[in-house]
Amino acid sequence: MTNQEHCNKECCKIDAVVSVDAKGQILLPKDLREKASIKPNDKLAVIGFEKDGEVCCIIMLKVDALEDTVKNMLGPVFKNVFQTEV
Repeated sequence: MTNQEHCNKECCKIDAVVSVDAKGQILLPKDLREKASIKPNDKLAVIGFEKDGEVCCIIMLKVDALEDTVKNMLGPVFKNVFQTEV
């Protein structure tokens, strides 16, 4: 199974439903933290996607994985942008 096939079947599912408390905090369930190897004091990058000026989707990435994620996503884009014609 390729990474793309795996992602199409696995990565777009609901792992948990959480509530926001009065202080604006959320609690990630223990099983999700364990599955994602999130430990105390780990940093998460929060990315919001907007549609019509309103955030409609929020994604969290472990900061440790952020560099590789950015390279994998943007690397091919910029490679094409900066290629010179022969």
